[in-house]
Amino acid sequence: MWKALALVTAIALPLPAMAAGNMACSQRDEALHQLGDKYKEAPSAVGLVSNNGGLIEVLTSDNGATWTIIVSMPNGTSCLLAAGENWQAVEHAAQGPSI
Repeated sequence: MWKALALVTAIALPLPAMAAGNMACSQRDEALHQLGDKYKEAPSAVGLVSNNGGLIEVLTSDNGATWTIIVSMPNGTSCLLAAGENWQAVEHAAQGPSI
């Protein structure tokens, strides 16, 4: 997985890091465009981060060959969190407490 992360960081999002550390960041539209063009990935799941207003997005290719997780901030900046191969969607069934 680290090889895939390094590959995506080096190729898909080559812009200078805009966040602390060596995190690969760019404007959200540009990140989505690059991941779509290079890996045929599109958003397949999203969720709001409750403490900072960020949006976590999982992008996957149609066949699941590749996937990327980014966090997009309200100012339009998106940063790569993780990337890999062999994405498998699972059916989600909520389990509540037994009464």
